[in-house]
Amino acid sequence: MREAEVTTVAGLLAAVAQGESGALWRLEGADRQLDANLVRHLPGTGGAAYTEDEVDVLLVVVAGGGTLTLDGTTSRLTPGFLGLLPRGTSRALLAGPEGLLVLTAHRRRRGMSIGRTTPTTAPEPCALHAVCPRCHRHAIEADARFCSGCGTPLPPRAA
Repeated sequence: MREAEVTTVAGLLAAVAQGESGALWRLEGADRQLDANLVRHLPGTGGAAYTEDEVDVLLVVVAGGGTLTLDGTTSRLTPGFLGLLPRGTSRALLAGPEGLLVLTAHRRRRGMSIGRTTPTTAPEPCALHAVCPRCHRHAIEADARFCSGCGTPLPPRAA
């Protein structure tokens, strides 16, 4: 049985630098069924519109504000906003002047689980490097250097 993961938003915010953006927290563990991230977007930042074809995403605005454009319709984001971003829809977030802190949750994506290897087979490279720090889209290509959704450089691969 998995151990519960418990923390507080205030504790997470206190532990990171004021100007730090990206995922401040994410669920861990190989055997989970859910992915969730607490993401800070700095003022005026956001990604280009992209279409998520694989998972529905639940979005909760924790702090700050901005806009969400979903299939061409723009909504104002304020703390407490709760929205479902259905798979197959085009979406783009833009943080307002105070920045934006959002919690996202979705079913765990295919291909993100840990596989078994045999002694004669090299292990698959870890795909965690291929998560965009800006829009959190997962790269399809193992050697991707830039996010296909927003163009942000991906973190360097671990050796």
